[in-house]
Amino acid sequence: MKGSVVATEVFEPYAQALMSLAQSQGLEDRFGEDASALIQILRESDELNQVLSSPLFEAGKKKAILQQILGDQFHPYMKNFLMLLVDRRRITYLQGILKQYQSLLRNLRRTVLAEVISAVPLTDEQQHAVREKVIAMTGAQQVELDPQINPDLIGGVIIKVGSQVVDASLRGQLRRISLRLAGTSN
Repeated sequence: MKGSVVATEVFEPYAQALMSLAQSQGLEDRFGEDASALIQILRESDELNQVLSSPLFEAGKKKAILQQILGDQFHPYMKNFLMLLVDRRRITYLQGILKQYQSLLRNLRRTVLAEVISAVPLTDEQQHAVREKVIAMTGAQQVELDPQINPDLIGGVIIKVGSQVVDASLRGQLRRISLRLAGTSN
C-alpha cells in the first residue's frame, strides 16, 4: 500500500473512531497524552516495533507484551483500542494512527504543530519565544512543539509549520550569505 492509501484507509478511520470514543467520554486530552507516550515508546524501541509488526508473533503474545508495557499508566479504553488493533491485524500501523489522532486533537483544540530543529536543546525561554513566533505566523491559539536536535546546524533554529519553513539557523544564514556573494561576484 502506498502512504496516502494507508493514511486514508487505515490511519484516518481508526483515529476517527478513537476520537469519537474520546469525545463521548470527555477523554480527548487523556488519549492525547497516552498517544504521545506510546509514540515515544515506539520511537525508542525498535525491538517492540519488530515484535508488533512481525507475523511470527501471535496475537496473544503481542497483547501480553502490550499489557506488560502499558501497565496501569494508560487509560483502559486506550488499552482496549490497542487490543482491537492487534485483533484486526492493524497494530503495525499504531504509530500512524496515533499521529493522526494527535492531528485531529490539534484541529479540535485549534493548535498547530511546529517542528523545531536546533543544534542543542532549547531552554524554556527559547521555547516560549518560538511559540510566540509561530502564533504570530499562523494565528493559532496554541502551539505544540516537536523539538529535534541536529548538531550540523551549528546554532539557531529551523521552524517548520505545515509547508512554512523559517530558517533562522547559522548554517542557513551562512548559505544565504554565500549565495549573495556568489551572485555579486558575477
